[in-house]
Amino acid sequence: MDQMSTWEMLLLGALVILVLFWMGPGVKVMLERSRQAENRDWAGFLWPIALVVLFVLLLIKLV
Repeated sequence: MDQMSTWEMLLLGALVILVLFWMGPGVKVMLERSRQAENRDWAGFLWPIALVVLFVLLLIKLV
């Protein structure tokens, strides 16, 4: 596989910087809202993940 040429690296770098500037304000607002949230419902997130992990372990054990 050929290495990227200089203009491709510059174009990719400029694209990354533009995406960071475009998404930066939204990420800042999202972080502020998550800090202000009163009800952090981690149980609603962790229970399904734990059940999937247990199910996968059960499947591995059965094989």
